[in-house]
Amino acid sequence: MVDPATLTAGAIATLAFQKFMETSAGKLAEKFSEMAIARMDDLLKRIWTKLRGRPRVEEVKASIEKTHKITAEQVNQIAAYLQVAMDEDPQFANEIRLLAEEINAGKLIDQSHMTQNIIGDHAKGWQTKVEGGMAYIGDITIHQTQPPANS
Repeated sequence: MVDPATLTAGAIATLAFQKFMETSAGKLAEKFSEMAIARMDDLLKRIWTKLRGRPRVEEVKASIEKTHKITAEQVNQIAAYLQVAMDEDPQFANEIRLLAEEINAGKLIDQSHMTQNIIGDHAKGWQTKVEGGMAYIGDITIHQTQPPANS
């Protein structure tokens, strides 16, 4: 469970706009429970209400209403306004962090399996399955040391 106090404005905005970032409602339903999706709507309404009247926010909102999509740049712009609102109103910040935590709690766990078959002595392969955060991709070398020879 994530500590609500550690949820950033960017993470909260990303959760609020999930349904506009996914390619279809089916994809969203694969990742979140029905309750979490409903809470996303609540979170989004709270954000729109708090940020109402700001010209850039209104532009983004109008764009979303027209296209039903949002870009990463638009999410970042809303997140910047959201951070200011959270800094100015700690009660609002706590309320939306708690909503975001409820959404995170409704994330469905990916139960899929990953199998990698490597044939040969010098074959290399990488597989990553990451839910949030970053995956390290690169050459990983394992160093083995020989035990000291007995004299």
